[in-house]
Amino acid sequence: MKKYAVVLAAMAAFSSPLLAQGDAAAGEAKAATCVACHGADGNSPIDIYPKLAGQHQAYLLKQLIELKQAAMTGGKQGRNDPVMSPMAMVLATEQDMADVAAFYASQTISAGNAAEPALIAKGKQLYLGGDAERKITACVACHGVNGEGMELAGYPVLAKQHSGYLKSQLEKFRSGVRNNDLNGMMGDVAKRLSDDDINALAAFMNAQ
Repeated sequence: MKKYAVVLAAMAAFSSPLLAQGDAAAGEAKAATCVACHGADGNSPIDIYPKLAGQHQAYLLKQLIELKQAAMTGGKQGRNDPVMSPMAMVLATEQDMADVAAFYASQTISAGNAAEPALIAKGKQLYLGGDAERKITACVACHGVNGEGMELAGYPVLAKQHSGYLKSQLEKFRSGVRNNDLNGMMGDVAKRLSDDDINALAAFMNAQ
């Protein structure tokens, strides 16, 4: 019941009329400065930078808003990132951000890379089943069986995402460097993960 209440709260938090107003065509032009790191179609050629193609529009918009917020408050609010926070300042309005989010959401994410089958199998077990002994919640509860996420609840697509980026974000959640997750849920899970767990989960999600 508690988890259900959290999901309902998340859905309410992400229900905004602005989310439906993004213009993908306008967003393509506004995303010109993003190409170097994220690729022309949102499929970043660099492992440490995320693929944005096919990501939920609501999630992308939230991240852009919070990255800019961090830049404007010296990192005291929002999501502080030394590379992306300054870049988000280029987008003057929330409409600009919504347009860019709509463009990337309309693109198709590229396939992941091959990894060791044993590592993928370990990640799959943890992703789908969690670890009750260590109080690690199964990732599938929020991110879906195939890593498709839940847009209304604010949970991002993880399938086919670069493993390098996935690992870095899990490490940031674990250390507390990144803390813009809803109700601290990701931080609570990540702090229980070992380096081996993170490597395995990233390999599995990338392979989906």
